[in-house]
Amino acid sequence: MLNSSHLHPMLVHFPIAIITVGFLFDLLSMIVKNNSWMPKAAYWLEVIGMISTVLAFGTGYYLTSPMEGEAGLMRDKHELFATITLVSIILATLFRIVAAYLNKETSGVKYISLGLFFISFIFVSITGFLGGTLVIEYMIGL
Repeated sequence: MLNSSHLHPMLVHFPIAIITVGFLFDLLSMIVKNNSWMPKAAYWLEVIGMISTVLAFGTGYYLTSPMEGEAGLMRDKHELFATITLVSIILATLFRIVAAYLNKETSGVKYISLGLFFISFIFVSITGFLGGTLVIEYMIGL
């Protein structure tokens, strides 16, 4: 039977995948010059990645059970990196939205935007790894 504690494991895969693919599209759009769709796709993937991160964070923070012992310590570390991921993707996305609004995406600002997106990609990867560790090593959610 499905209950609210199942929502977090169902949603966490979206920010990991969307932010990763969005970052790769952004990186490739700087290498492959003759494309118009890739930067647009990267932009929208970043926005959707931010929204999915908010949902994944919220379900993890509000709908999962507390843990004790080593699993609790790992959960605390996972939660810390989830918070850092949330803040970094929100800042990266807001920066990119403002840059797009001001038509600054073609200047050096695009490298700052890519750097912020890269930081979000790194943090979502670490957060996913720590969440996977909770499932595999501590059998949380099984």
